[in-house]
Amino acid sequence: MSKLSSIDDPDDLRALPPEELPALAEEIREFLVSKVSRSGGHLGPNLGVVELTLALHRVFDSPREPIVWDTGHQAYVHKMLTGRQDGFDELKRRGGLSGYPSRSESEHDWSESSHASASLSYVDGLAKAFEITGDPRPVVGVIGDGALTGGMAWEALNNIAESSRPVVIVVNDNGWSYQPTIGGVATRLAALRLTPTYERTLGRMKETISKTPVVGGVMYDALHGMKVGIKDVLAPQGMFSELGLKYVGPVDGHDVAALERALRLAKDFGSPVIVHAVTQKGKGYGPAEADKEDRLHGPGAFDVLTGKALAAASTSWTDVFADEMVEIGTERADVAAITAAMLYPTGLAAFKAKFPGRTFDVGIAEQHALTSAAGMAMAGVHPVVALYSTFLNRAIDQLIMDIALHRLGVTICLDRAGVTGNDGPSHNGVWDMALVNAVPGIHIGAPRDGARLRALLREAVDIEDAPTLLRWNKGSLPPDTDAVRSATGYDVLSQGPRPDLALVSIGGLAPVAVEAAELLAERGISVTVYDPRWVVPVAGELIEELARHSCVVTLEDGLRQGGIGSAITQALRDQDTFVPTREVGLPCVFPDHASRGEVLAEFGLDAQSLSDQLATWYARQHGPHSAAPVAVSKALSEGD
Repeated sequence: MSKLSSIDDPDDLRALPPEELPALAEEIREFLVSKVSRSGGHLGPNLGVVELTLALHRVFDSPREPIVWDTGHQAYVHKMLTGRQDGFDELKRRGGLSGYPSRSESEHDWSESSHASASLSYVDGLAKAFEITGDPRPVVGVIGDGALTGGMAWEALNNIAESSRPVVIVVNDNGWSYQPTIGGVATRLAALRLTPTYERTLGRMKETISKTPVVGGVMYDALHGMKVGIKDVLAPQGMFSELGLKYVGPVDGHDVAALERALRLAKDFGSPVIVHAVTQKGKGYGPAEADKEDRLHGPGAFDVLTGKALAAASTSWTDVFADEMVEIGTERADVAAITAAMLYPTGLAAFKAKFPGRTFDVGIAEQHALTSAAGMAMAGVHPVVALYSTFLNRAIDQLIMDIALHRLGVTICLDRAGVTGNDGPSHNGVWDMALVNAVPGIHIGAPRDGARLRALLREAVDIEDAPTLLRWNKGSLPPDTDAVRSATGYDVLSQGPRPDLALVSIGGLAPVAVEAAELLAERGISVTVYDPRWVVPVAGELIEELARHSCVVTLEDGLRQGGIGSAITQALRDQDTFVPTREVGLPCVFPDHASRGEVLAEFGLDAQSLSDQLATWYARQHGPHSAAPVAVSKALSEGD
């Protein structure tokens, strides 16, 4: 029986003698490589925290003593040690194990923790609540050096530092976020030694010297200042000591015994302590250690021997954006690029390679990214900010107040918009259009294919008096869908012989809309498919065209509530056009992890489900057609 299979919970781990832990760590790494190679997932971060996770669960009594992970993609080993080894066969698949901590999976998971820099705020709140309820206990936050580039982490540190609550902050310092960590924080992680004896001695010294008549207080201040100065020279403590936080480290993050000693010291101290663990992302698996791009941060299925992807490479939306940005940058010296620790994932690496002086990685700091972009625009540069869709959620205020209010020409490009699938509830980019739809003066573009992405990006960087936003899906690029007719404000992708039904397709769902129109034609319903290209502001010419139809349906892989369909319906009403309308999209839920296709089908956003929905609805409005009775899916029935 393997050592790993004998561990069902942290109690089993604590029962192991220390000399067996290196072999267990090796088993865990083999398990990780084997399982992730089949399903894809976050490999590099988890290979780097094996010993750290072992030490945490040997020192702290989870779940009573909470361990909160930031970000949650480094929690695979935590899951393995808390009874979920069997679930890795279905990692990130429908009904299987989530790729992040999940409160519905285990009492050991306190938060989803899938976006960076939030863990310390959770930890602060937990510690405060335990104090209020009279049950104080240690609370642990595990945060990477990359996540420490996020401002929210420092807001939490500021609050934690002023307390005396038993908070242990473990800084997992591997020098990476998605790519190598940048900025002042990355260069200032340094060493201080901490013992309770030292603190008690300092306290006694202060009490004794301060009692010295006349000069006691002055003498103590001078000696204390000298001590701090000497300590800063020998082992500069940087930002943590400036906050008043005690510090242990740096500790070898792959030495379980050393980690246990440091963590026990921090736990016993009883007040906020930083434990600085230095780890190696991708440790123990040659292909990950050798991967210079991101240490196999989040591969798809891959060959275990080589680390190479099993699926053939295909052109992605990101690839097209990357190429076009370089073309635009070559033509225009006033275009710059900003990313928030996502240089490769968002496609800006090629731009940086050619224009390093015009590319800025601000770390995991989306709020700063947008307001910095505003400053650049004020000075005559047109910045293009590339983010994941869900990462814009935390910078909406900056978009509204710092960019839109000043009518600044800033382009925001959102990768992973719409349904992303197996990354789960926190990473489905379904909020962006509903949120940004409410920003005054903004232009929102949703390209349906690569050709439109290139065209809209060029149009976006030409707009200098308002923010622009473009969004596209994760994954492979669909074939270009050429228009059968184009006009100001819209393209017609499929022309029906009669104005029965207008289907307005938003972005990458164009192939679904065209196929649904073909299926409806077989049922005797004539459908014309429109692509607005720029979906906000709603073009007056499109509204005039839609008003000629018997009914109008909008299709988007974002929220129905407040989405583009709502904007089009409102525009029709504003023109005193009361044609029946229906918005098809995602309900206001957090979609569970599954493939993109499975999530789209679940909510009626595949071609067959869509045609069934619309045939049923059209029959209700206009009488039965040749179609057989059909079921109404979730996405439509919610509106009935």
